[in-house]
Amino acid sequence: MKAIRVSQPGGPEALVLENLPIPAPAAGQILVRIEAAGVNFIDVYQRNGLYPIQTPFTLGQEGAGVVERMGPEVTGLAAGDLVAWSGPMGAYAEYAAVPADRVVQVPAEVTAAQAAAAMLQGMTAHYLAGTTYPLKPGETCLVHAAAGGVGLLLCQIARMRGARVIGTVGADDKAALAREAGASDVINYRATENLAHEVRRLTGGTGVQVVYDGVGQATFAASMASLAPRGMLVTFGNASGPVQPFEPLKLSQGGSLFLTRPKLADHIATRTELEQRAGEVLGWVRDGKLKLRIFREYPLAEAAQAHRDLESRKTTGKLLLLPAA
Repeated sequence: MKAIRVSQPGGPEALVLENLPIPAPAAGQILVRIEAAGVNFIDVYQRNGLYPIQTPFTLGQEGAGVVERMGPEVTGLAAGDLVAWSGPMGAYAEYAAVPADRVVQVPAEVTAAQAAAAMLQGMTAHYLAGTTYPLKPGETCLVHAAAGGVGLLLCQIARMRGARVIGTVGADDKAALAREAGASDVINYRATENLAHEVRRLTGGTGVQVVYDGVGQATFAASMASLAPRGMLVTFGNASGPVQPFEPLKLSQGGSLFLTRPKLADHIATRTELEQRAGEVLGWVRDGKLKLRIFREYPLAEAAQAHRDLESRKTTGKLLLLPAA
């Protein structure tokens, strides 16, 4: 089978297409023929060594495909089932052996591409708006990179919960996408001299109850300055680089603020929580309540180009690899 391997951390050129044996599913695993794999910033962090992984490894933590066969001790699944997952490595390949307790069955009305586009980013948006800071009707949130993969879904879920959304984008042509997803106001942070000042102008000087920040270093200070007293900064990504150390006293000076750095794995750690989050997200996709934007689909051999495009910050929505293309 074909697979994208990383033998040494580095730039997109570190992604190499190799031939590997089709894996045999061990006890508790299923063999999946992958139809679509999600491309995410966590893949970039693993590829470049920010999140160290023992090499060599097959990249990709999000995929959807058809069950080919099952290893011992697997129940509740059958060959031919369409399943999806987020977490287990190895999705940048034609086949993967995946723990059966980490996959969910995809509703009949949802395609493999939709499932691969919704699992990681959809469940991330789900826990951010529903668990980390559970938005309530009438509250206001600031969503950075509002036209990105997580951002577009987060805007929609925030609106479902009755919150007002202020979004930030890096180009004017992305503003319409953010508004379509539910942002009532959109700020081009590249064209704004003082992002926090603009946020406070839009909120009558009070600031927002929560900032969802997947950008990291470039927006951290402005995010802190945009919060209302006792507001929460949720920094959940490092698209511009990791946030530098800072003095906790600044939280007090800003108005008894809260800061958290969550990750998806801790919010789908149990089978019950995985099924609940994935079931709700995929159900919203099935029912048309959560709209996905797939920016581009790439053949597996073009994984490096997909990473270049993602890191350029010029994409909107989801990037997918299609191993069979």
